[in-house]
Parts: sequence; structure tokens; C-alpha cells
Amino acid sequence: MVRFTLNGSPVTIDELDPHTTLLAWLRSRGLTGTKEGCAEGECGACAVAVLRADAHGVARYEALNSCLLPVASASGRRIVTVEGVAAPDGSLHPVQQAMVERGGSQCGYCTPGFVMSLFCEYYRPGRDGYDPESISGNLCRCTGYRPIADVARELQRPAPSDPRLPLLQESVPAVGSVSCKGSAGAFLRPSSLPALFDAWEANPDAMLIAGGTDLMVYANQRNQRWPALLSLEALPELRTFALTERELIVGAGFELAALEERMSHEHAGVLPLLEQLLPLFSSRLIRNRATLGGSLGTASPIGDSAPVLLALDAELTLTSRAGQRRIPLSEFFTGYRQTQLAPRELIESVHIPLPAAPRQRFYKVSKRVLDDISTVAAAFALSLDGEGRVVTLRAAYGGVAATPLRALALEEAARGLPWNAETLDALLPTLHDFGTPQSDHRGGADYRRAMIGKLLAKFHADTAGQP
Repeated sequence: MVRFTLNGSPVTIDELDPHTTLLAWLRSRGLTGTKEGCAEGECGACAVAVLRADAHGVARYEALNSCLLPVASASGRRIVTVEGVAAPDGSLHPVQQAMVERGGSQCGYCTPGFVMSLFCEYYRPGRDGYDPESISGNLCRCTGYRPIADVARELQRPAPSDPRLPLLQESVPAVGSVSCKGSAGAFLRPSSLPALFDAWEANPDAMLIAGGTDLMVYANQRNQRWPALLSLEALPELRTFALTERELIVGAGFELAALEERMSHEHAGVLPLLEQLLPLFSSRLIRNRATLGGSLGTASPIGDSAPVLLALDAELTLTSRAGQRRIPLSEFFTGYRQTQLAPRELIESVHIPLPAAPRQRFYKVSKRVLDDISTVAAAFALSLDGEGRVVTLRAAYGGVAATPLRALALEEAARGLPWNAETLDALLPTLHDFGTPQSDHRGGADYRRAMIGKLLAKFHADTAGQP
């Protein structure tokens, strides 16, 4: 049974297809203000607001793509759609009023999604000025961004009498277990690892789902179906975050938006590669659901997180009913979309050793700066001695082979050499046969091959001569 609160009213669903998205369910109930534009989390026309606790337990509204959220995942949550933004007497919310006054709508199709993202930004704790990323996951096909951005720039503080403020002062309960079955399969959300393994053994063909930002695209666009979806989002064991002198530990189920907030604000400068990666990882709408464990578990050769974590010498803790094991990430990927995970084993946490190399850069070659898939991605981490010679160089690439790759020959050749132009010239030949670039609609093989060396040269240009 699934229970949640929708626009202030309780909802109970006894039986459903586990693949049904919140978007499809809303529209089937006549709440058609929420639109379907792409069914893959690219456009944001389907955005809704979900009340969640941030990394410190503070209540906040977060915008999510309802096209990628199984409706069963809404269980235990408070959700607001565009129909629930205005006051009960019909008076417009300040965000809606500003959109009207600024003319922030042309064809109107994208407008509800923008309203929901701006609604979440309006109530964001600690908001201080305009944040372009607040609407980075919303696309306007009429190119009407200027008046919408003007609305975002001019958002006022909520009035003390705002009826939503008391709710934001309350604690948000953690989501609990769910078991919902229908003729098309089951959706199961256990709340502990032992319960997960019990459910997995009872449903051996179940598909694990974390944020669903990749998996639900296959359900939407390829009509792919599984006997059961086994959700990981209620497992406290996968939601850890710890920073010690020796390592950063991030639970596999810790959302990327929460990780971004921790590493870009509270612990800025500790791991610059993460600070550079996360704003370029799709959009905030996606990062509010996506996880490191999900990103790595899909074993995509073009995932942005893998090159960064490879360059940081990350390790993974894998867990199963039999216990835990820890392996280097460099040994995790075994082939295209294949990993070392044994049957009924999952990623529990990611470990990044500290202190990290002081010179770090992430580069993403894509057709758009934000909210796009990489053609080639590269991450570098460099340590020099007092004489400017290479102590360690880590270089990792995505989009140039069937798996993310470390450039081991380059790393070995660089050791002990001065970090100068002559060394760069000597290192570039080690990349001539690196990877197996392929051609697709994002870029040709020759282009990808050229980017391998060009990104190393860019890293050298950005870091040579730095203290």
C-alpha cells in the first residue's frame, strides 16, 4: 500500500503497476498541469515539489522530475504539484504572480515546471541572491528565458504570514518501508539491509532502483519491465556521510545534491574535483534524486562521476548477505555495463583517500555546458615535490572506451619528471593508443581521440607554474 500527501490531501493507493511514474499517475487523475515533455528528465516540464530533509535534517522543498519517480516512491512524502501552489482561495502564489507580471510564459508548456522549480527556490533555506541553477533543469522551447530568469533574480523572502512556513519548521520523517504489488509486478522498499536481502532472495529477478534517473528512462522510452523493483532509498546504511583525516566516506544512496551542498559549502576546497563535477552532473532536478552508487552501478562508459572517482583513487565497499568487501574502483568495471558485483551484492559506500593531490581538474566535453551527456570527460589529480617534479599523476577518462579508464601508461611515464612543456610533449605519445573511441551522434571517433590529448594539454596549461 502506498500513502502520501498530495497538495495537502492524503492519498492511498492499494494496487499499482510498479513502473507507473508519478507523472503518469497525476495525469490519469486529471492533474494535467504537470506536463510530459521528454520522459527522460531533460526538460523539467514534469517538475513537482517534494518536502524532504536536507543534509542537516532541515525541511525544504526540492524539485524532482515526476517522469522518473515511480509513484510508489512517493510513499511517506508530501508532494506539491502546480495545482497546489496557489492559495485555497485562488489567489496566486508570489512566484506565479511574478511570472504573470514579467510575462514569463509563451506557449505555456514549460511554465508549470518553471513555476515548481521557482517555488522550491522561493523557500530554499539560506537563499541569498540569484542562483541560475535553480532553473537549470527546465527548458523553454520558445527561448523565453529572460523574463523567467528575471523572476528568479527578483524572488522576495516569504512573508512571515506565509502558511507554508510552519510546515518548513517541522521535522521531516524518514521514508519507511513499502510493499505494493499488482498484476504487473511489485514495488518493495525495505528499511534495512537484512530486510533488503530477504526481499531480494524472495524476488531473485528484482531490479534495484536508487534514484531511478537512469533506470526509469528505460521503463519510459523502451517499455522495459521487471518482475519487481527493489528500492534502496530507505536504507540508512546507504545514506552515510563522514569526513575524516584519512578519507571521505559517501553512502551509495546519498543524493548528489546533498553531496554537492556538503562539499561545495561546508567542506569547500577539500576535494576540488567533486566541486567541479557536481554542478555539471545533469541538472539539480536530477541531482536531487541521483546517487553515486547508482551512477557507478550502471557502469556507463560516459558517466561523469567515474573518471573523477578514478582520479581520486576511490575504493568501494560492496555488501551482500555474506558480508562486506572493499575493492579499488579501478578494478570494479569489467566490460561494457559490467562490473565485479556478485549476484545479490550491491555498492554500500564510496571511499576517497585524504589528503588528496592538490592540483585537480575535471573537464567535460559536451554540446551544452549544463544538463548534457558527455562526449568525453576527463579528470586529473597531480602532486608535485618541492622541485616541481611529479610525485603522482592520476588521469581518468570517460567516453573513450567500453568502460571508464585510468591512463596507467601516462601516469607511470610522468613519475619523477618536471611538470613543464617538455614533459607534456613527452607524455602525449603515451595516449596515442589509449582507449577505443567510437563514433556516435555525440561525436566521431577521431574527435574523441583528439580530445584525449587535448584535455591533458589543457590540464597542463591550467596547472603549470602553480605554487
